[in-house]
Formats: sequence, structure tokens, C-alpha cells
Amino acid sequence: MSLPARAFDAVIVGGGGSGLRTALELARSDLKVAVLSKVFPTRSHTVAAQGGVAASLGNVEEDHWHWHMYDTVKGSDYLGDQDAIEFMCRKANEVVYELEHFGMPFDRMPNGKIYQRPFGGQTRNYGERMVPRSCAAADRTGHALLHTLYQANLKARTQFFVEWMALDLIRDRDGTVLGVTALEMETGEVMILQARATVFATGGAGRIFAASTNAFINTGDGLGMAARAGLPLEDMEFWQFHPTGVAGAGVLITEGVRGEGGYLLNKQGERFMERYAPNAKDLASRDVVSRAMATEIKEGRGAGKDGDYILLKLDHLGEELINKRLPGIREIARKFANVDPVKDPIPVVPTCHYQMGGIPTNCHGQVVAPKNGDAEAVVPGFYAVGECACVSVHGANRLGTNSLLDLLVFGKAAGERVIRDLREDGPMRGNLPKDAGEHTLARLARLDNQRNGERVAEVGADMRRIMQHHCGVFRFPDLLVEGVKKIREVAGRAGRTEIKDKSRTFNTARVEALELDNLVETAVASLVSAEARKESRGSHDRADCHRRDDANWLKHTLWYKEGDRLEYKPVHTKPLTVESFEPKARVY
Repeated sequence: MSLPARAFDAVIVGGGGSGLRTALELARSDLKVAVLSKVFPTRSHTVAAQGGVAASLGNVEEDHWHWHMYDTVKGSDYLGDQDAIEFMCRKANEVVYELEHFGMPFDRMPNGKIYQRPFGGQTRNYGERMVPRSCAAADRTGHALLHTLYQANLKARTQFFVEWMALDLIRDRDGTVLGVTALEMETGEVMILQARATVFATGGAGRIFAASTNAFINTGDGLGMAARAGLPLEDMEFWQFHPTGVAGAGVLITEGVRGEGGYLLNKQGERFMERYAPNAKDLASRDVVSRAMATEIKEGRGAGKDGDYILLKLDHLGEELINKRLPGIREIARKFANVDPVKDPIPVVPTCHYQMGGIPTNCHGQVVAPKNGDAEAVVPGFYAVGECACVSVHGANRLGTNSLLDLLVFGKAAGERVIRDLREDGPMRGNLPKDAGEHTLARLARLDNQRNGERVAEVGADMRRIMQHHCGVFRFPDLLVEGVKKIREVAGRAGRTEIKDKSRTFNTARVEALELDNLVETAVASLVSAEARKESRGSHDRADCHRRDDANWLKHTLWYKEGDRLEYKPVHTKPLTVESFEPKARVY
């Protein structure tokens, strides 16, 4: 059975911030662009980003891109690629001003300049003290950014395929990517979307964990598709746990609360962060704060009846400031924690928030993979941006507000590179392979024909429990070994799931089964990579290896689905134009 096909200059999978920024660059160049999104674009997960976007504008006090670069390299625990980090920090002011000109409704200071607030790990003069670097629109910055970019894309006449799910990459014998197969949820029809350039902007995969700030749509679709197509996933052991998810709900409470002056307390009313990070305190990097909170809870100083959460206090800020700068947080606290932060502290716990790893790329958004002795050979026709990509500006730990900056900088850079590549390559690279789409049809046929299989929900729940227990904030060698064995068993079970509903129209059961395929690839990559890394670095903290080991582990992990195997490649320690930041003890 052959699938119907449509041809485009570029197909972008994902309608969040990075996908929209790339699409805008392409659509304004009069290219035929299609954006696939599982949800309406303004419902993409970028909408949940709250605190701001980092840029050294210096609107409140002096700032410099080189200070920002230092903070990012240090925050990454020296695993970030310094060329990519310099590229991002140098471009930050440009992309923020550009976003402002698109119509982004940033908060303003009395002099009319963009309002900036302090954020964790963002300092002046190479760690001297905190600096206001986060450009904010109250506590709904991602929401404002997403709507701004969507409106700009409408103006540029970008074509959207809403409620479509990409299923598999199409590659020819040479490895060139020629597009994707995709499912239209409304009709159940499967189609090939052929493209001269295929851009993945599919976001993260935080739903592999039981407790996550991520939306239900964050199922690692790009990661699963890349892995099944024979491409490696990079640094998947590094998962950031945000210090302040609402206890019992996981909903995000922005770091901007602490940037505005909020702070954490244990059950004794003690500001315990002064013991763990005497200088930065509550605005230390996220991995440091999360581990401090987990330690307080583990040692019996957690609050609540069961002593299983920490208190986030902001009533001292006053109702006026909370309503002006943190209105969404007040609403979240009321709805999900049943407290009014104007009067009472919010119960919070560290919660899975962000993946530092992903599909390996370079500074131009081109996907790279080892080939013929080249550790970073470009995969023709394939690009990735945003959280699903690993250009490795975040290394082992991301600083707050660098994620929105990441998607703006590299979304634009990928768009510019696609335009250049398409001009050089000319027309469509070649005809589709005769077997294009057969793998997708086989996956769908298995779901339709499976009998006496397991329920998707049960397999997914077991996966999330395993990840939460075996690969959390603190990691233990015996639990990691056991976790690898268990997650491989879950992967086998995922290949035998059954759906009762065989209908075509808006069959959410089929969509969830296909999403589970991607989640499982991500979970296996994460646990296998974590078990192998015998050190503590950034968000990866092992009980048997408390120290960072630069002699043996200053390198990126590459996980391959074929053979469930690992390879490694060097970290880029040389920046583009400045001196390297040499690894040193990371303290706040």
C-alpha cells in the first residue's frame, strides 16, 4: 500500500516557540512551509514558560554577554559546548529586541525599557553577585512569546497542520532525510509530507517521569523518530528537576518568585539555602537547589503532615507586587495548592522539568551524527531546534530563562541555515524510496491487529514509576542497574500493547499508543546513559561517585537504539572568539 504524499520546501514538526521561530524565518523568505502540531500552536508547551528570557540588555544595571556566557558554562557544569554557548549569549540581545519589534508585550520599567528580574545562576562580573537578566512579561512570558510568534506567522502566511502527529522519518539509502509520515487525527489518514528540509521542534519528554511540570503532549516524539531512524540521542542522562513544582500536582511555580524576593523554608522556618549556597542562596542553579530541598526532606526537615515538601514564602512581597509581577502564580497556588500566597507559603517539591539532552545538532540547527570518522557529520536535510535538540548550550544543567533564549536563537539560526542550504541544493533532492512509509504502516497494523495485549496506560504508568524511582534527583548504583533491566522489560511490553478502539476518527487511544513508543525510546536512552556515567555532574548526582570526574567524563554520551549501545564524543571546550573557561569547582 502506497501512501499519498504532499511536497513542501520545509516541514517543521512542532508548533511551539522554536518551531514557530524557524517557520517565521522561512515563511518570510517565500518558501512553502508546513508546520505540524499535535495541538493548536498557542497550546504548545512553550505557553507554560513563566519567568522570562535571558539577555544581557543591562536595563537595570550593567551586564555583559561574556558574564552571561561564563554563567552558562558554569551552570552546565562545564559539559556545555563553549562555541555554542558563546553563539547564544552573543545573539541574545538581538533576538530579544527582534521579538519586541514583533509585538511581544514585555513588562516595562518607568523609563520604558524592558523589565528584567534576577534568576538562578545569572550573575555579574563572573559570579560576583546576582544580576537582573531575565526579560519578563509578568509570570506569563512563554504565553506572550508563543502568541507573538504565532501572529507573526499568520502574517507571513505559514501553513499549519493542526492536530497532526508525525510518526516516522523518511531517509534514503544515503541517509538524507526526505520528510516524515504523519497522522491526521481528525480522519485517521496517514500521509507522507515530503520536504527539502525537515525540522524537528517537538519539545521535551518529561512525561517519562511520574512527577513532571510537562504537559501531557510532551512525549519525546522527535527523539523517538530520530532513534528509530538510526540516529543517536545525546546526553540523555541529564534531566533537570525544577525546585518548585506544586506538591502533589507538579504544576510549575516559576523561579521568578525567588527572583522577585521569595525564599524557601523548611518545617523549622529556617532559610536552609544559606547552608548549601551561601552567596546565591535561593537563586543558586536549579540542580543545587533541588538537591538541597531533597536533602532537607530526606533528613526529616520537610514540612506538612508527612514531612514531604518544602515551603515557598512570598507573602512578605505584598499583594500589590504579587498581583503585578506574579499574577499567574497566585492563581496556580489557589487552584492547585489551595493556598493564597499573599497570606500563606506554597508547598513545593523538586519536579522533572527539562531535558538537557536530545538530538545532536550544531550551532546552525543541523543534525549531526558520527560517520566515516567524522564525529559530527551533518545529516543532509535534517534539522532540530528547541528542547528536542542538543546543541549543548545547557550541558549537564540548564540555567533558568536560557530555554526561551535557546529556542529564539537557534530557531532563527536554523531558519537562516535552511534558506542557505535550499538555495545551494536547488530542487527536491530525489524521489521517495519505494518503501517510504512501510515502517509506519507496519506499526499501525500491529496496533490494529494486536490481540490479548497489555493496556497502554498500564505500560506507561510502569515506565513513569521506574524512571521516578530509579533515575530521580539522587541516583544510586544498584537502583540504576535494576532500573536499566526494568525499563528494557517495559520497552518489550510496549511492543505488545493493544488498543480496543480501532476507529479512525479522533482515535486518541491510537495516538497515546504511538506516543508511548516515543516515550519508551527516551526512557531507555536516559536510564542506560545514566547507569554508565560514573560521576556526579550537574543534574546527574550519583551516590557512589560524589565528585565530577573531568579526566574520564568530560564528554558527551551518544545512545543508539540499534544494539542499545553507547558511544562518546568530546565536549567543545574552545569558544568561537574568546578564551576558554577552564573547569573549576562549581560553587554558589
